[in-house]
Amino acid sequence: MTSTDRRTALRTGAGLLAAGALTAGCAPNGAVARPSPPARGAADPPTASSAPSPRGYPGRPAQLTHGPRTRPRVALTFHGQGDPGLARSLLTTAEKHGARLTVLAVGSWLDAQPELARRVLDGGHDLGNHTQRHLAVNTMSEADARTEITACAGRLKRLTGSIGTWFRPSRAPLASPLVVRLAREAGYPHVLSYDVDSLDYTRPGADAVARKVLGEVRGGSVVSLHFGYPDTVAALPVVLQELAHRGLSAVSTTELFS
Repeated sequence: MTSTDRRTALRTGAGLLAAGALTAGCAPNGAVARPSPPARGAADPPTASSAPSPRGYPGRPAQLTHGPRTRPRVALTFHGQGDPGLARSLLTTAEKHGARLTVLAVGSWLDAQPELARRVLDGGHDLGNHTQRHLAVNTMSEADARTEITACAGRLKRLTGSIGTWFRPSRAPLASPLVVRLAREAGYPHVLSYDVDSLDYTRPGADAVARKVLGEVRGGSVVSLHFGYPDTVAALPVVLQELAHRGLSAVSTTELFS
């Protein structure tokens, strides 16, 4: 099949797959969560800096589901857990295509392979917090939820000198009001959600992952993907090639909102 035929096939299947796909949150080992519809019409953030101030992005909500729709940029965000070899492969593939990713790392995962924290940053990617143990943080007591957030922040600080810019709750696409507050108190002005769920953790096959993403992505989208799944590794080159064909750049989340 030629590259043109492949793109045509992806577009043809996108609508059918997207229509029948489940809406989900983090990878399994917990109940599947269903996100609320993405926020619409938020004002563009300031552009004077490549990173938000400690107060975050004025005018933006506490939970961010997508960036400006008028810009030809998208953010591919990865839940950082799983086989470190697959993680390195995804990072290398992105860099070969000139793409920058956002990795929301699980603290216990960094404990097992601390060198990956610097590997992410050295590749020009964003690195953030996805809690310490990847448990259902929204269902925890205030003390336990705070520990999940601050323990991962401490790992990131020790390994890189920074807690990272972004926080994403574990086992849910959106944070509860309590978790939003605790994240802000820990130094994360915004919770990073998404408007496109690849469903790669359901192991549907690389073609299905690519169709799901490409069928829903548009300017400003934040896409949820995962380390640790071979389907995602195989789908990423197809996704990046088609994004480039559409004139969409895969950028870090910091760049998306800047």
